[in-house]
Amino acid sequence: MAHELPQIPAAAVIVAVTTEASPGQAEALARALLDRRLVACVSLRPLQSLYLWQGRLEQADEVQLLLKSDAARLAALQQAVHALHSYETPEWLWWPVSASAAYGGWLQAVLNPDAGAAVPSDRSGGVDPTG
Repeated sequence: MAHELPQIPAAAVIVAVTTEASPGQAEALARALLDRRLVACVSLRPLQSLYLWQGRLEQADEVQLLLKSDAARLAALQQAVHALHSYETPEWLWWPVSASAAYGGWLQAVLNPDAGAAVPSDRSGGVDPTG
């Protein structure tokens, strides 16, 4: 798929959404994208979807994947999602987002480990920077 992407800074944080048919398929897709360092974090959420497909109203239990990455990886992330996905026409929505300096720094450090940026390890309050 050769879709032209808008010009946004490579380090800009992006969020993308897709759904999978089951928790197992969602986790497998999330792990594959993490292993390839195309995302820094994936949030999984079970949901019920209603949609029109081939002229019929359909209903399905699905798992939504909220993918957090950067603009430099957007094209490769889209390609991987479409190649690995179980659906014929996977949901693929994405947008650039504003992130706190701490979260954006963590995301860049995770995605670019060779750049020398330290991954923040502050666990004050017992909360990970992910999510």
